[in-house]
Formats: sequence, C-alpha cells, structure tokens
Amino acid sequence: MKPRNLLFLIFMLVGTSIKAQNLNDLLAEESTDGPQPVEALFKATRVINGHSVRQLKKGELDYRISHRFGRVNSGAYEFFGLDQSNVHFSLEYGLLDRLMVGIGRGTYEKTIDAFVRYNIANQQRGKGAFPLTISYLSTIEAIGLKWSDPSRTNYFSSRFSFMQQLLIARKFSKMTIQLMPTFVHRNLVPTEMDQNDLLAIGVAGRYKLANRLALTGEYYYVVRPIPQRTTQKMYNPLSFGFDIETGGHVFQIMLTNSQGMREGGFIGKTTGSWMKGDIHLGFNISRVFTLNSKKK
Repeated sequence: MKPRNLLFLIFMLVGTSIKAQNLNDLLAEESTDGPQPVEALFKATRVINGHSVRQLKKGELDYRISHRFGRVNSGAYEFFGLDQSNVHFSLEYGLLDRLMVGIGRGTYEKTIDAFVRYNIANQQRGKGAFPLTISYLSTIEAIGLKWSDPSRTNYFSSRFSFMQQLLIARKFSKMTIQLMPTFVHRNLVPTEMDQNDLLAIGVAGRYKLANRLALTGEYYYVVRPIPQRTTQKMYNPLSFGFDIETGGHVFQIMLTNSQGMREGGFIGKTTGSWMKGDIHLGFNISRVFTLNSKKK
C-alpha cells in the first residue's frame, strides 16, 4: 500500500472514531439529562446498632451475625470484657425492591425480634432530582426471660415492645448523613417511674475512607424527664465503627456503650457511660445471597 493511501486510511479511521465518540457523548448526556439514582449511601442494612437506608432488592437474603463483648472497664479478670458476650443472629429478605422484612434472635434478654421496612423515596441527582432517601421502619420485639416474680399475674403481652421510625438520609460525595426520628412503646416497664413510651432522635453518618473502608457513627438522643424518673440511670447510645468490605461480606467493627443490638434494647436501656469506660467492643458480619436468578 502506498504511503499516501495509508495516511488517508488512518485519517478516515480517526475521523470516524471521533464522530462515533461525539455521538456516544451526546447520547450519554441525553440519557442522563433526567434524575439518576444515587447509590451506596450505606454498604450494610445497619449503620452500627440501628438500621440504615440500605435496601435489599427483591430476592436478596442477608444473613447477619452481631456480637458484643462485655465492658472494657471490667478489668483483667474478665479480660477487659472479652470473656463476656452477647450474640444476635438474623435473616433479612427483600420481598420487593422497596419492601424488606427480617427476623432475629439474640441472647440479650433472650429477645426475638422482627421488622418490616418500606423504601418511600430514593435520592437522585440531575435535573428535577429528589434530594433524600426515605424509609419507614416498624419493629416488634419479645423478651424471652423468665418472669422475675412467677407468683404474680404475668401476661404474655407484657413481653412485647414496638418501635416506629423514619430513616431520612442524604449522600454528599464521600459522606452520608442520616436522621432517625423514633417512637418506642414498651408494654411493661420495671417500675411506675419508668416510661412506657419513649421519643428519640437519632443521627448517623458514614464517611468513605477508601474503596472498601468507611468510618461510621451513630447517636440517639432519648427524650426523658429531667430529672430522670427511672430506678437506674440511663444514657444515650453512642457508637463508632468501621465498615470493611471483603468480597461479598461486610465486616463492621465498633465501640459502643450499648449492650443491646436492637432498638428495644439500646433505646431506653443503655446503662453504660463512655465517661466511665462502660464501652463494649463488637462486630457485625453480613453476607448477602441472591436467591432469584434473573433469566437472560
């Protein structure tokens, strides 16, 4: 082939490539002109103890193991809390892309719990985008401990507590902020001084440090009378942790002043104080399976 013919062919190929690239860019701009979903606000369905807006898709099953050791200030005899532990096992399933349910069992107060969560709206970006992800959560918990006084009249309904919560989150680049207005009702409380109904407002966050590593934190302010009308002083749950993604698993390691791992346990029943060293080391391990394989 003559050199001038080769140059002519190269110019033709380059020109065609540029035109094709420009056409692809125009098509991409046109296709992303409307609102586009914002993803990966959180990597797991829990921030630390409380729920996140991370939603399981239809057919996804999340098997979760949560573990909390004893208090760090328990001393060397208890190996700084590592000799003690509470464990919680749970299964969560996506019935629909916007609807998920879950059930679990924990050693803390021998609790059985269940929840249903519905995704109301998703954060979007672009023209006409909705700025928030919003979910509604409803839970029920039953304490399985033996009655402290079997001689009195004890009702099965007294074992139950209920929680209603809104999860409102927004992602800002590497950071996600979530608010959780919460209402908890307990059918039975220890004394007449304790409240059956509790209001709380939670705030949680996630900051992406690397592709598979993120810093997390959550805090719940529980509205109580001043001074508290309880037999034992309660504290607001405060937790910090790291999310580590490891090939299909999400491993979460945390420090928290709460021993409970479900809302009925850590909202209103947190007796540990960070200032006194009542801190629990813990972890969550989450593994998601896809049960409904899509036909191609």
